[in-house]
Amino acid sequence: MNEFDQKASQWDAKPVRVERAQAMADGIRAALPLASGMTALEYGCGTGLVSFALQPYLGHITLADSSSGMLAVLREKIAANHVQNMTLRPLDLLIDPLPAERYQVIYTLMTLHHIPDTDRMLRAFYALLDAPGYLCVADLDTEDGTFHEDEFHGHLGFDRAALSAQARQVGFQSIEFSTVFHQRKEVAGVPKDYPLFLMIAHKT
Repeated sequence: MNEFDQKASQWDAKPVRVERAQAMADGIRAALPLASGMTALEYGCGTGLVSFALQPYLGHITLADSSSGMLAVLREKIAANHVQNMTLRPLDLLIDPLPAERYQVIYTLMTLHHIPDTDRMLRAFYALLDAPGYLCVADLDTEDGTFHEDEFHGHLGFDRAALSAQARQVGFQSIEFSTVFHQRKEVAGVPKDYPLFLMIAHKT
């Protein structure tokens, strides 16, 4: 059982997680021409907070995660809410074969900084998108290592210019960033602000 399996049952109990998911969903809705005929993939979906906020505006959503605990909670939420346009998929794009499906929108919240090989992940996203298609990534701006309270071995956020350059190298175009959320924490008794960006990249 990994750390996300252990946290799954109480994941939605933290208001900040609900708030930042809603902020990302609002940012996507403001930037993209979402429509009922569009298919979407949420990668690293957790308990599906972003997808539940976007569900009324999309045709079908595939929710993918490598955490069986998160997917179990999500399965219960989908059943309880009688949602008809969501499908779950256990998936780790660094290990598993690419799904056969293609999507018009891919979005991921606070997932990329956990993935060691950013370039490989961006290439997988590009391959899974239809053209035209949109990749939406919400994650931390570069931070000083204090965001994670436990020992952490991922990326300490991202430099926007560097991430944009990586996405362009993969083939994405018209890459735009906005700040969609500020997560505030106390670190050693001192309040700290951690901005979250939303990157929207186009496949044409």
